[in-house]
Amino acid sequence: MNISAIVITKNEERVIERCLRSLSFCDEILVIDSGSVDRTLEIARACGAVVVAEDWRGPATQRNRGLAHARGSWRLLLDADEWVSDPLREEILALISKDDTAGAYRIPRSSSYCGQYMKHGGWWPDPVLRLIKGENAYYEGGILHERPVPKGTVGMLKQPLMHESFCDLEQVLGKVNSYSTWGAQMLREEQVVPSILGAIGHGLWTFIRTYLIKRAFLDGKYGFMLSVSNAEGSYYKYVKAMLLADQGKKS
Repeated sequence: MNISAIVITKNEERVIERCLRSLSFCDEILVIDSGSVDRTLEIARACGAVVVAEDWRGPATQRNRGLAHARGSWRLLLDADEWVSDPLREEILALISKDDTAGAYRIPRSSSYCGQYMKHGGWWPDPVLRLIKGENAYYEGGILHERPVPKGTVGMLKQPLMHESFCDLEQVLGKVNSYSTWGAQMLREEQVVPSILGAIGHGLWTFIRTYLIKRAFLDGKYGFMLSVSNAEGSYYKYVKAMLLADQGKKS
């Protein structure tokens, strides 16, 4: 078996079919699901995927669980809102036919924000380590983010992995809320106690870094929207951490 695809899911009925159809060239497709109650699992099985039910412990743990279940010599890891472009598929198939390959590969990721693919603001090329040969990498991280830990040489592919990061503004606002809550909990665990001025400063700096330093302004109005939502996420993360600390003092 050459390629095992690993997709982590929870309630992804809107996007999962697109993801799995793009993986039809793989010899095995594993869906690591953490309690979907919509049609995600029905669609996954209809696409020929093997569903593995696991409780949610963060993206790093889910990816490592997928790696443990995979039988392929190569492992390709995706989120449900990502899919393999045709040029990327051809590049991967050509790559694994060679003997002089690295142990793991980063893939440039092209992400859309409210329908526009972003080229600035830190969103491109956004290389993510997602193609692993054997056991040459694993993932570390908490409930919000993961960090790949390669064990050998890491290469870089040229063709993009596609990513629908935010389909509309409602999804942006929902993720700002949920991500800032998780971030505040992490700050609380690290015993970081922000002030209101600190929260304002973090939000302002995030906007400046995204819009000016990372040149999101070159993406026009969408770049401005992205910069504002990034700033909001940072601001609310620190405000929520501040309120958690205040509540702790009162209890």
